[in-house]
Amino acid sequence: MPEIDHESPTPVYQQIAALIAQEIESGALPVNRKIPSEAALTQRFGVARETARNAVRHLREEGWVFTMPQRGTYVAERPPKTEGGSEEG
Repeated sequence: MPEIDHESPTPVYQQIAALIAQEIESGALPVNRKIPSEAALTQRFGVARETARNAVRHLREEGWVFTMPQRGTYVAERPPKTEGGSEEG
């Protein structure tokens, strides 16, 4: 498992969000699957709850996940990446 680099200029919450986004892209966390809770993320990465909360918030803002109140946070459907502006058709 990749580790968090506390010496990196990238904030820890963004590093965590990037790692979870990689899991989503790879299919390890499929669409509509619940992601680990904030408590689970704090244990997995050894960070404060607020850091885990910020990582989930960042994922939500980037469109990777959506939250259902009282139910949890789930992987969102994302359109395929289009590098180079490729067009369908």
